[in-house]
Amino acid sequence: MKDWPHAPVHRLSLDGVYMITAATLHKEPLFKPPELLTLVEDQLLTLAKKYHWQLEAWAVFANHYHFVASSQPEAVDLRRFLTHLHADTARELNRCDNAVGRQVWHNFWDTALTYERSYLARLNYVHQNAVKHGLVAVANQYRWCSAAWFERTASAAMVKTIYSFKIDKLKIDDDY
Repeated sequence: MKDWPHAPVHRLSLDGVYMITAATLHKEPLFKPPELLTLVEDQLLTLAKKYHWQLEAWAVFANHYHFVASSQPEAVDLRRFLTHLHADTARELNRCDNAVGRQVWHNFWDTALTYERSYLARLNYVHQNAVKHGLVAVANQYRWCSAAWFERTASAAMVKTIYSFKIDKLKIDDDY
């Protein structure tokens, strides 16, 4: 198979754990108002359940998002899930902005997580992303991120383990 040189290669399957990053066109902060961040987060959570992908970490920002998800037995193609998410959120944003037909989302990047250490480090990366971008001092303070949920629902030992993984050497396109 020949890879298209101008876009990330998507080698998605129905089985496994993936980290997904998606960005708005030209990294424009189109989802800046809180109600639009909530729109993207709510749609992400709703569609993940509908398409049978278990979200394990997520963070939504004005111009991009990240999530880590694992397939469940009835999982539907991740590409269909993302297409549905992007179409619904773009349509609603464009309705709110009176900009029907405007392209909102540019592309997405996916990473199959096949090594436990890589998986755990990326969970931490997604939880800590709002801190990385200077939006909050502590991850659980960012409303559109799973960090507070994770800290409430996981054991103290699990939280300590995940948060101990170094994220500074991860190669993730995140220059937003």
